[in-house]
Amino acid sequence: MKEYQAVIHRLTRHQREDEDALTDLLNERSRGGWTLATMTQDGQRLTLVFAREAPER
Repeated sequence: MKEYQAVIHRLTRHQREDEDALTDLLNERSRGGWTLATMTQDGQRLTLVFAREAPER
């Protein structure tokens, strides 16, 4: 079974800051075993959905 995590990332008007923040977010989730499942953009925000295999219970 998979588990999911949704993250809403607000964009600024500064491209470099947005790139750095998004890179940090993706790297942080990747280290936790998450993979990007989908991403949408709506105005000044990105919605990212990450997925990973749920731990055995």
